[in-house]
Amino acid sequence: MFFAKMIGLGLLCIMLLSFGQSYLKATHSGAKITGQDWATARRDSAGVAPSPLQFKETAIVQVYTAPTFGWRGLFAVHPWIIFKKAGETQFQRYEVVSWGSTNVVRHNYALPDGYWFGAQPVPIVDHRGAAAEAMIPHIEAAIKRYPWPHTYRVWPGPNSNTFLAHIGREVPELRLDLPANAIGKDFRSLAHPVGLPPSGRGIQVTLLGVLGLTLGAEEGVEINLLGLNLGVDVRSPALRLPFVGRLGSEKSIGEAE
Repeated sequence: MFFAKMIGLGLLCIMLLSFGQSYLKATHSGAKITGQDWATARRDSAGVAPSPLQFKETAIVQVYTAPTFGWRGLFAVHPWIIFKKAGETQFQRYEVVSWGSTNVVRHNYALPDGYWFGAQPVPIVDHRGAAAEAMIPHIEAAIKRYPWPHTYRVWPGPNSNTFLAHIGREVPELRLDLPANAIGKDFRSLAHPVGLPPSGRGIQVTLLGVLGLTLGAEEGVEINLLGLNLGVDVRSPALRLPFVGRLGSEKSIGEAE
């Protein structure tokens, strides 16, 4: 009993410290946690994506995340994927958005690297050249096979993170590593509680994304308690924490070819 209490107290301390770090990060960056008007929030280009004109002859695949809108950004991120084939001069952007249509999978809903309602996007995957060219058809096929194109639930899923996790499972060459605060990435149907993690390499056991364990090539070891994830990245040493996502060494997101 004493041991169980100590574990519970330790987990509570981790949660509180992680939330505090997330709050400090948000306020330090100047983010408006409350009172922000979504209609006037910044959505222009952040200038972080490569120019599709400059890299016309290069195939590119990237995944971005940004804190979700308003106070929800203290808890979770919103991800999306962009790509273009060699010879193309425009990116294609795909993501899941809950409002505005019965089809939650959106194509070119926003600029490739646009601010997500005031939040700056951060690239977490970057593949270029022949490798990117080869995986784009598989990404397009995975988008068409997304199991929940008309369903959205903030918690525990399916949501925008569930969508990217689905693509990662279908296209392991993507080497997708969604952060620990990508709530919804572990959502799986009751009919398929065991399978691949979002990286597409390893194993995941989860009950509707609210209780589970992930052992992944990119994720390392991660446990899920009520949709809040804690773990350790072994290959690129870091703690995987709720609210903040990652605390430790920077992770390589891919090399240009």
